[in-house]
Amino acid sequence: MTLLPGAEPFHHRGGPTGVLLCHGFTGSPQSLRPWAEHLAAAGLTVALPLLPGHGTRWQDLQVTRWEDWYAELARELSVLLDECAEVFVCGLSMGGGLALKLAADFGDRVAGVVVVNPSVRSDNPATVLLPVLRHLLPSLPGVAGDIALPGAEEVGYDRVPLHAAWSLSRLWRQVQEALPRVAQPVLLLRSPQDHVVSPANSALVLARISSVDVTERLCERSFHVATLDHDAGQVFEESLGFLRRLSKATQPTEATDQRG
Repeated sequence: MTLLPGAEPFHHRGGPTGVLLCHGFTGSPQSLRPWAEHLAAAGLTVALPLLPGHGTRWQDLQVTRWEDWYAELARELSVLLDECAEVFVCGLSMGGGLALKLAADFGDRVAGVVVVNPSVRSDNPATVLLPVLRHLLPSLPGVAGDIALPGAEEVGYDRVPLHAAWSLSRLWRQVQEALPRVAQPVLLLRSPQDHVVSPANSALVLARISSVDVTERLCERSFHVATLDHDAGQVFEESLGFLRRLSKATQPTEATDQRG
């Protein structure tokens, strides 16, 4: 199947610090490519895979489930763990939820987590209808492209396949159950003007994780896809600073809580 322009996965072999980047539901690696390239330019080893069913046409996503997306990321993470001395996981939207589940499941093998507008719960009351609705309608209008910056575009689907959306709702339950097992340092960046994921998602993450070292930052000028928006530079620099602070060469002696 032909990939959408820019949807190609990205891999860079750099130094002993590895980073796994996870894109969002109906999106593609294009939404995180500038972030990946920024980290790679700083000398890090970076993996930005294309999740199954993404980056081609929405009908291909219809036949995949959250277990498929998670399995691909777990495989990539395992490769990084074999190659690198330390590995961090990062994600946007659903990718943020998947990153948090990876951190919970892999435990102290993951050195830290960066999430941007993480999606971990339903913001639509109609989600409860998905078990039935998915058998009546194949798809609904898409959610890709929530960006404030004029001219910036996200490569993603213009339709949301409902079988996959139903599976996403099941993933949310899995992530919520996993959150208390997330004990690694966490950097959470969120956009107050997000038209896809409500602030309740980030609030839930911050309330349930067990991490002591937690930093929350606002992307004031951006919408949902902050990695392609006005505050992209902030996301790149703050995440790189977070990774460098936690790397074994510069590990702080005391954990800090910098929420707000």
